[in-house]
Amino acid sequence: MAERMTDDTFGATIQDLENPAAGAMAPRIDAPIKMKVTDLNVYYGEAHAIKDVSMDFPEREVTALMGPSGCGKSTFIRALNRMHDVTRGARVTGSVLLDGIDLYAPGTDIVSLRQRVGMVFQRPNPFPKSIFENVAYGLRIKGGLSRSQLADRVEQSLRGAALWDEVKDRLKKDATGLSGGQQQRLCIARALAVEPEVILMDEPASALDPIATLKIEELIEQLKQNYTIAIVTHNLQQAARVSKYTGFFLTGNLIEFGDTKELFSRPRDKRTEDFITGRFG
Repeated sequence: MAERMTDDTFGATIQDLENPAAGAMAPRIDAPIKMKVTDLNVYYGEAHAIKDVSMDFPEREVTALMGPSGCGKSTFIRALNRMHDVTRGARVTGSVLLDGIDLYAPGTDIVSLRQRVGMVFQRPNPFPKSIFENVAYGLRIKGGLSRSQLADRVEQSLRGAALWDEVKDRLKKDATGLSGGQQQRLCIARALAVEPEVILMDEPASALDPIATLKIEELIEQLKQNYTIAIVTHNLQQAARVSKYTGFFLTGNLIEFGDTKELFSRPRDKRTEDFITGRFG
């Protein structure tokens, strides 16, 4: 006997067509969920850049976001600590929960939010200050530390970014004199200094040489012991090396999300397979 198609079945089919990720089975995540994104949309004026994306970020794991240029992955990650607040014409709907608290709720303290959810950008952006003052910058804004406590926190942050041994004898030197890889690790140290819980990385190694890239990847491996990390990358090999979970974006949609090894070896969506095998992107 043929299986009867109910209204609910038909409704689910329509939903799957509207949301490319809706029909994909959600991955089993054993770790507690640190950040939960539900039905996130980002608009630039009339342009709909991110479309109904839902994704969980497990605590103390690395989640990679990959896809071709212009697919929306950087736009998505910037919504996770309200970077679009400073973009004229940008509008965000949906919810981003950090430990169950909606970051887009009215009255949210943006300064406090960005201390809890740090950001490392594609190109190193050290301030035109000394190495010490770059790391101390956010701590001075936050206040409450003595001079010795400030020095201890700067050292701790530089050690956390695997940079201390390279710069400990030139902390008063201009940070712009560091190499590109060192500058990027300095920016990571600057983010670590205010003790975030989540670190967002927007293609942090794309402007670096292979040796500096390897150091950043080794650092990510160390940082995940204490931090929840989301990394945007155009480098498929990098996503495979550093992440536990991966989301594949295309034209503002989350096409597939799952365990990285499974997604790369057995993608459920033909578009994911085509991207991984180099047929486009």
